[in-house]
Amino acid sequence: MNAYVPDALRGLRRVFVRDLTVQARLGVYPKEEAAPQRVVIGLELLVTDESAPSGVGPDRLERVVDYAAMAERARRVATQGHTRLAETLAERIALACLEDGRVQAARVTVEKPDIMPDVGAVGVSVERCR
Repeated sequence: MNAYVPDALRGLRRVFVRDLTVQARLGVYPKEEAAPQRVVIGLELLVTDESAPSGVGPDRLERVVDYAAMAERARRVATQGHTRLAETLAERIALACLEDGRVQAARVTVEKPDIMPDVGAVGVSVERCR
């Protein structure tokens, strides 16, 4: 998202969701296919806002990209069936976020915090732009 930064003059804002924790079937090993594990998802979305830069506009949820709705999209994608690769899951979530035409760029992080006993988390980040 380096080329995509929040910019009031261009009507761009950043919406984020941190540490969305789900139980998902993710991984290439048989135990990962058999049972869900804790997966932590992060979203960073660059979105257009027609009220920028003045900030004056209707104070209504319909005007903005709803972070709760984006979190629910990510949750739904992550918990549908089994996904072998964290990279694939991150890509699918990014594409789901880009379905909202106001989302110009999506950075998605997928972490598996419980996969290695001596590591806080492993994972991947992907970035997709319109």
